[in-house]
Amino acid sequence: MDRRPHIDRQYEQELDELHQKVLEMGGLVEKQIADALRALIARDDAGARTIIERDRSVNRMDVEIDELCLRLLALHQPTARDLRLITTALKITTDLERAGDMAENICERAIELNTEPPLKPYIDIPRMAEIALRMLRESLDAFVREDADLALRVCQADDQIDALNAQVFRELLSFMIEEPKTITRGIRLAFVAKYFERVADHATNIAEMVIFMVKGKSIRHMDQVPPSV
Repeated sequence: MDRRPHIDRQYEQELDELHQKVLEMGGLVEKQIADALRALIARDDAGARTIIERDRSVNRMDVEIDELCLRLLALHQPTARDLRLITTALKITTDLERAGDMAENICERAIELNTEPPLKPYIDIPRMAEIALRMLRESLDAFVREDADLALRVCQADDQIDALNAQVFRELLSFMIEEPKTITRGIRLAFVAKYFERVADHATNIAEMVIFMVKGKSIRHMDQVPPSV
C-alpha cells in the first residue's frame, strides 16, 4: 500500500501548524509590548508585574516551535522553499522571544520609575512603540503571506524609529544636564526608548529573514536597505 499521500497530508498539516504557532507567539509578544506601554503610561505596578510573569508563556511557545521545526527537519528532510520556511521560523521565534524580553525590561523600568514623580509627559516614546508594534505586526504578516515587498517596507521603516530614539535621548540629556536630580529617571527613560528601538530591530530581522525565505536572497548586514528585492 502506498502511504505517501498520507505522509504528505501530515507534512502539510504540520507546516500549517508551524505558521499558526508563529502567529500565535507573535500575537502574544505584540500584546506584551502594547501592555507594557500601557503599564508605563498608567504607572501601573500590578499590570507591569503581570506582564513580567506572562513572559514565561512566550518562552514556552519558543520551545514548542523549536521542537516542531526540529521534528519537521528530522522526519521529512525538507528541501528548497520548505527548508527555508522551517529555518526562517526557527530564527523568527528567536527574535520574537527577544522582543518579548524587551516588554519585560520596559515593565521593570516602569516599576522603578513609579518610585519617583513623572519626569515629563510621554510623547515620543508612545510614538516609538506604535511604530515598533506596526513593524512587528507587518513582519509577521509578511511571513504568513510570503510577501517580500511588505517585508522590505518593514526594513525601510527602521530609520524612522532610530531617529525618534536619538531625539528622545537628546531631550532627556538636556533634562539631566539642567537638573541633576532627574538623572536617574532620565537614564531609565532612555533605556525604555532603547527597548522599543530594539523591538523594531527584531521586527527588521524577521522581515529580512522573510525576504530570504521568499527570494532566497539575503539582505542582512547590508549598509543600506535596497529599494527593491
